[in-house]
Amino acid sequence: MISGERLDAYLASLDRGNTPLLDQIEREALETNVPIIRTQTQGLLKFLLALRKPMSVLEVGCAIGFSALLMSEYAPEGCRITTIEKYEKRIPIAKRNFARAGKEESITLLTGDAADILQELTGPYDFIFMDAAKGQYLHFLPDVLRLLSPGGLLVSDNVLQDGDILESRFAVTRRNRTIHSRMREYLYELTHHEGLETVVLPVGDGVTVSYVTRS
Repeated sequence: MISGERLDAYLASLDRGNTPLLDQIEREALETNVPIIRTQTQGLLKFLLALRKPMSVLEVGCAIGFSALLMSEYAPEGCRITTIEKYEKRIPIAKRNFARAGKEESITLLTGDAADILQELTGPYDFIFMDAAKGQYLHFLPDVLRLLSPGGLLVSDNVLQDGDILESRFAVTRRNRTIHSRMREYLYELTHHEGLETVVLPVGDGVTVSYVTRS
């Protein structure tokens, strides 16, 4: 398999970039050590949005709003995005970024614990992007699947955990073992679920794309 930093750098050089505002927000995130989706993952999201043209998007894990803004920029006109964030320090930054982009009407930010909020949502959503605490993906999954429309897509980021997912449970640091085991269980559930067709891609820090096959 071809991999490595040189390949990543080459692929990044092919990327056409984003809008000036998105590029500025990305620089600000890097300067303040706020994690945002990687360049390859951005490209995958753009492609999937162009292909599927979802009119309703749910994001679990907003941070400072970069990925919500990216999806809003590349989704069809009239698409509504709902995003969830509980980290209080990042919520005002996300709101400010949505205002900078003039997206307050098309992006709805729900604040609080995603586990509680997901239970209250009714959906359906054509596209769900999972980018929250990795140890909670499995816990969120039942509600996420309930909220997905037939033929909808679930995209989950950071599923390979910088390669740790390949290691045995005892080869990772003790503090990461619970996350490690939960992510492995999450990946098994996605790839063996009767109502889903899932592919695991070594893009960025690992991305799964799951298609809802139930009618």
